[in-house]
Amino acid sequence: MDLILEKSILIVVIFSITLVIAMYSTYMERKVAAFLQDRIGPDRAGPFGLLQPLADGGKMFFKEDFIPANSERWLFILGPGIAMLTALMTSAVIPWGTSIEMFGRNISLQVADINIGVLYVMGFLSIGVYGIMVGGWASNNKYSLMGAIRASSQMISYELAMGLSIIAIVMMNESLSLSVIAQKQDGWHWNILYQPLGFLIFIVCAFAETNRAPFDLAECESELIGGYHTEYSSMKLGFYLFAEYINMFISATMISTLYFGAYNFPGMHYFEGNTLAILGVLALFAKIFFFIFFFMWVRWTLPRFRYDQLMHLGWKVLIPLAIINMLITGGWITYVWK
Repeated sequence: MDLILEKSILIVVIFSITLVIAMYSTYMERKVAAFLQDRIGPDRAGPFGLLQPLADGGKMFFKEDFIPANSERWLFILGPGIAMLTALMTSAVIPWGTSIEMFGRNISLQVADINIGVLYVMGFLSIGVYGIMVGGWASNNKYSLMGAIRASSQMISYELAMGLSIIAIVMMNESLSLSVIAQKQDGWHWNILYQPLGFLIFIVCAFAETNRAPFDLAECESELIGGYHTEYSSMKLGFYLFAEYINMFISATMISTLYFGAYNFPGMHYFEGNTLAILGVLALFAKIFFFIFFFMWVRWTLPRFRYDQLMHLGWKVLIPLAIINMLITGGWITYVWK
């Protein structure tokens, strides 16, 4: 019973942190864009505009919830729900820190330490495409359908290269468990030092998987009005937008966990107990916030790809590079590392 209570509290905490970070990522997006364009950004709602995300949320809640007459009603409602659910479920297997001693118990900072954590995350990423595809098709709008087709083909294409890049990490760590991968990166044994090419492939695929610029062809305003969520309004639209920011947060977390030592940091052996656990969580979130900033920086720096360039990069560049990286890793493990 105590274990169930611990996990329930941890789930609520992670769920709340994820939503707050996603909410304030919208604020940071505008502030980063303003900084890069020599503007001020939001500054009216509260001090320094800090209440702007709450104002946006209120606007989403109180706007008219419109459902097109010719849409597939239940699928139209289901689409954003699938997108939001799959985005939130991926955080269940991420190790946020070591463990904390509280009330005489050793509490793990991971909801579910399953031995196929990498497959779990990849599986939910694959399901996430259904939220976009169902929503775009159910809208009965040619622009929405075109955006959904683009999104699904883009995500399927880049999942292959992403999966192949992760295989090299799994080969090195001999485990699919994210907690094991995190533990083996203690000190300075970060995977980025051994897998720089794999990291480059993974982060490019992460941009494509989250539909972030320069891979935002699915919601290309200049061609498709708004893409797969053209017909959506109120909180259904909010779910799609929120899911994108949650996916960005989870992608930054996966990058930090797989390649940048997760909760490990230099000098961590000088600490122990709860101090070590708290510093580990802070170190992980510092890495996550850096990569969230990097996602935003790229969005406001690089122009959008053409669709043929997008497919060419995925199939003819990243997949061959990922296969070569996997073969080199296998040879290195067999003849050098062991």
